[in-house]
Amino acid sequence: MLNRLDLRGATDVRSLLPRPEAGDEEPVEAVQAIIADVCERGDVALFELTERFDGVALEALRVPDDDIARALADCPADLRAALELAATNIRRFHETQVVADHVQSGDGVTITGRSVPVDRAGLYVPGGRGAYPSTVLMTAIPARVAGVAELVLCVPPDRATGRVAAATLAASAIAEVDAVFAIGGAQAIAAMAYGTASVPAVDVIAGPGNLFVAIAKREVAGHVGVAAAFAGPSEIVVVADASAPPNFAAIDVLVQAEHGPDGMAWCITWDEDVADAVDAAVDRLAAVAPRKAEITSTLTRNGWLALVDGPAQAIEVANLIAPEHLQLMCADAVALAADVRHAGAVFTGIWSPASLGDYVAGPSHVLPTHGSARYAGALTVSDFTKSLHVISYEPEALRAVAGAVALLADTEGFVAHGDSVRLRVAALDDAVTGEAAR
Repeated sequence: MLNRLDLRGATDVRSLLPRPEAGDEEPVEAVQAIIADVCERGDVALFELTERFDGVALEALRVPDDDIARALADCPADLRAALELAATNIRRFHETQVVADHVQSGDGVTITGRSVPVDRAGLYVPGGRGAYPSTVLMTAIPARVAGVAELVLCVPPDRATGRVAAATLAASAIAEVDAVFAIGGAQAIAAMAYGTASVPAVDVIAGPGNLFVAIAKREVAGHVGVAAAFAGPSEIVVVADASAPPNFAAIDVLVQAEHGPDGMAWCITWDEDVADAVDAAVDRLAAVAPRKAEITSTLTRNGWLALVDGPAQAIEVANLIAPEHLQLMCADAVALAADVRHAGAVFTGIWSPASLGDYVAGPSHVLPTHGSARYAGALTVSDFTKSLHVISYEPEALRAVAGAVALLADTEGFVAHGDSVRLRVAALDDAVTGEAAR
């Protein structure tokens, strides 16, 4: 089922790597049309688009608060315990990211750097193929830890029931989300970015989604902040050697592939026996998987088994792919991890599957995809904050740098900038002269 790629002896690996194949051109024009429709017609467009794309005729866009409270009350005890365990770990990890005010002071100058949360964050949680209560926790809790006052969440309604999944609502209650809307797709991103009569406009949007959602976030970026780069369809690269049980490597290739089409799954090894064993295990496990259709779709288009010369080339290939998840199931995995430059999250050893990161490890599972790990990382507290600097100069501190400020301003042709310090220095000189005269 995995496509084979032999990179052994290659001198230009980059040119040999296949581009992810999504099957069609990016639907940019379709997304732009949806955004324009929501901007023009607001709630009316949201009702119509939800019926068109999700097959649900909603009576209201917002999920009643009573439904959310009931979902938590009715949540099975074991599921609630699992959600609360995940919430605790996510909160504990992200609390380590909170930045305290930092102050530089001396010679009459005080500069304070503050980390200030945005007022309102918009969270997107996928639906359609399943319920993702974990994504509620992975987006809402970092925002709450950052100090965001209001959280708005959009999630597609279930096509069969017309409602948001109870598990998703229960997670929303645990994460203290303020409002949940049964809206999905690009229309949800447009609603949160620009606002409608029902959906308040937000300052930052976070959360993964399909290609339409990811492109919509790219389209509205600049009008609002968009967190964690291109968080689109799931990706994984598994690096395995003879120390990794083939079933372990194979199941972890399937883990991300079962999210459905447009994703990407690789296994990289320098051992032909390992390649054959993993390939056979993938076929065997996929054949009996409940989500066989999704797995087959992903692996047919973007499933690869690459043979390389050794560990160094394996990491070179992984860095070029820049995957969402990178799993190192090989000897010296921790040492190899030090050479990883481009990946959303790295998991080392056979006992650290990416599934831990998806649910309970603590770091957010909202990670960069589509190669954006080259320049971006996981969702963090900082995605919901901005830096604010408070600068204070005493009179003599101003005098000490006034000449440099005036010279730089004059060089750039901004005379008024220079005059702003020259006037103050003159006032200081006049005050000194006046004191001397008295």
